[in-house]
Formats: sequence, C-alpha cells, structure tokens
Amino acid sequence: MKTTKEIPYKIYLEESEMPTHYYNVRADMKKKPAPLLNPATLQPMTAEELGQVFCKELVAQELDDSTAYIPIPDEIRSFYKMYRPAPLVRAYELERKLNTPAHIYYKFEGNNTSGSHKLNSAIAQAYYAKKQGLRGVTTETGAGQWGTALSMACAYLELDCRVYMVKVSYEQKPFRREVMRTYGATVTPSPSNTTEIGKHILQQHPDTTGSLGCAISEAVEDATRREGYRYVLGSVLNQVLLHQSIIGLETKSAMDKYDIVPDIIIGCAGGGSNLGGLIAPFMGAQLRGEAQYRFIAVEPASCPSLTRGVYAYDFCDTGNVCPLAKMYTLGSDFIPSANHAGGLRYHGMSPTLSELYDQGLLEARAVEQTSVFEAAEYFARVEGILPAPESSHAIKVAIDEAIRCRENGEQKNILFGLTGTGYFDLVAYQHFNDHDMTDYIPTDEELKASFAKLPKLDNQPR
Repeated sequence: MKTTKEIPYKIYLEESEMPTHYYNVRADMKKKPAPLLNPATLQPMTAEELGQVFCKELVAQELDDSTAYIPIPDEIRSFYKMYRPAPLVRAYELERKLNTPAHIYYKFEGNNTSGSHKLNSAIAQAYYAKKQGLRGVTTETGAGQWGTALSMACAYLELDCRVYMVKVSYEQKPFRREVMRTYGATVTPSPSNTTEIGKHILQQHPDTTGSLGCAISEAVEDATRREGYRYVLGSVLNQVLLHQSIIGLETKSAMDKYDIVPDIIIGCAGGGSNLGGLIAPFMGAQLRGEAQYRFIAVEPASCPSLTRGVYAYDFCDTGNVCPLAKMYTLGSDFIPSANHAGGLRYHGMSPTLSELYDQGLLEARAVEQTSVFEAAEYFARVEGILPAPESSHAIKVAIDEAIRCRENGEQKNILFGLTGTGYFDLVAYQHFNDHDMTDYIPTDEELKASFAKLPKLDNQPR
C-alpha cells in the first residue's frame, strides 16, 4: 500500500512513544498453543513445577494465555532507553540496486553492545530473577547472541551468570565468548565434563560438536543443583516471545506514523524469539480480523524444523530433563552439521509459532547457508551494515521477494527483521570469502531416525 508521506531513511519513535506493555499474541489465538507437559506424568506442567526451574514471575507469563497486554516494569523500560527505540529503516539503496518497485523496510536491533535483539528479553529475565532475590542464573547459547546479552544484563543487575555454549560455536566464535567473560559470565563449552548430563553425552558421542539441546540440559542441571539459581532461556518459550513483542510494537507504531502497511513480513527463525516478536502485533491484528498480512519464517536448510520437522510433543533438550513441548521438531537428539555457521541451530520451534504455522497463518522457507552469506555480503556492500548470519536468512528472502515484485511489476511493502550485527561472526564470513563454506542438508533417512526417538505418546506422528 502506498503512502503520500515522504518517508525518511530512518524512522525513530520518541522515548515517550516506547511501548509501556508487552503484547501477548496468545490472547487473540482462538486455538491456543498446547501446554508444556511433565515428562513423568504427561500432565500439563503446573506453576509450582515450573517454578523449580524458572523465576516465579516468568512462570506466570509463560502460562498466561488470556492477558493481551502485560505491563513493562519501569526499571526495564529505563534500561531499554539506553538503546531503544530501535530504528525502522527504509532500504532505499537496496531498492535502487535491485531496481524493484517494492519498498523494503527493516527493523534494526543491533544498536546495543550485545549486538542483537536478545537483550530485550535478557534484561527482563534478569530483572525478574533479581526481584525474586536470586544469586544468579544459568543458560545455554548457540551462536552466542543470547549468552552475550544475558551476561550484559546480569552485569548491570549484579547477578552471577553461567553460560553453556555449544562447543562448535565456542571454538568458532571466540570473540563473542570473550565479551561474555568481560561482562563477568562463566562460559563452558557444551557438552562438558562439569555436569552428569554432559558426561553422559560425551560417553555416547565423544566427538560431538554439541547442540543447543545438549547445552540446555547442562544449564538446567546446573541451575537445579545450585541454591539461589534459576534457568533462563533465550528463545522458544512464550515468555521470551512476549518480551520480544517490543520489536513489533515499535515497528507498527513507526509504520503507522507514515501510513505504511506491510504486505510481507519476514523473519529468520531458529527457536522463534525475533520472528515471534516482530510479527506479534501484526498477527494479533490479523487474528482479530482487522488486517491481512503475509508472514514468512526463514530457517536454515541444515536445521529445517518447520519445513521438514513433525508437529509433535518432544523434549526441549537432549538430556530429556526439560518439559515436553508440542512444536515442529527434528527430534531432541538432532545435531546440526558442524559446517553450519549461520546460527538458528535449535531442533524445535516455538510452540506458539508452531501452532500458528499449523493453522496456516505463517509460511516457512528453508535456505542454504551459501546463499544466505551471498545475501549478507550484498546487503553489507549496499546498505553499509554487516548483518548477523541469522538476520541474513531474512535478508535473503526479502531480496527474493523484492526481485519477484520487479518481475511481476508489483509495488509491495516488504518488512524484515535485522536482528543484529555480524562483527562477532567473522570466522563464518572468512569461510565464505575463502570459498570453503559448504551446504549440508540432512537426508530423509537421518531425519526419520531422529523422529523415531520422539517420546511415545498417544496420537504422536510417526
């Protein structure tokens, strides 16, 4: 849809226009995401059971399917003001280079020291941990954005932070690891010999490069054996999508200022935090019958949970100590190929996004990493920002859609999430520039073997 207003390169909101509430898209979903199950009883997890692992307030947010708007505490909003509101950018140069009639916009979440959108939820979760009187938190991190953000938030609030980092990323991304340590976090490559689960995984797979599922298991074990600690997660869970809704709320407010209505909304998808946050208020409007959009989730072909996974109850972790979540999954034992450098390595997808996808409200597309880095390089040269590999999945599809608009002579408004910068991901860029980056796509046989290990529940797909 066209607008008569002249649109600047960057659209900023005033501090006074920052959201005061998070938006909970589940409140507008007629069919809610399936509940988390206790793996021992196969009954929905209670607040008391979840409270043994997560902070009390975060448990309340996790289980709340009916409250549409949840207040953002003043302390969190004060922290947000150090780097928010984040700009909505009109990609004029990219449009010109592509010679497309499409208008391309991106919400840039890299204007903070941690370098990504992850800080939006990290500070919220650290705040609730501090409010509860805890000493510290444990977590996992894959490519390192979440661990970096959480270490920064914990330093600000004087909490201990213990991070289990997927081993292949620990080795490939030393600078992100050192940022975590600079903020005071303890960083352990996973799987490790510091937990019983880690030891068990190493006994079974001594040469494993690790996975988020492994790291989650270790972080949960660490939290449950330390007095005054809880586990926090950077994606997948409902509470995380809730915090990240600030991305979409700011984006919609900025677009509304200039009478811009997006036709296509694109986000990279690993566990679902940034995609869920970006699309939240737009999806809510669609669920209420107020508008119609096209949503595209972009995932790596090497870890394709939506496009090739099954919608089933599965463990959130490899060690099988976490609750069962109904989600699109590749199986909790699935470990992405070590040559995959683009992040988005989790075996499953957010239960909320999985339900929306299952209802046909969300499209999904899998792309190979060499094409992703080609798009990243092109974007960097044209728009002047070195994007995170994760973000570049969305860039790839945004470019594809803009080219399609050129070929069809259509003027559409394309919005995508630029989740962060890639300055800590230069080893991956080096592999791409040296032409030794390869694509790996799991075979049907590999996925079938992984699906065979799904929990044996009634009505589970096979």
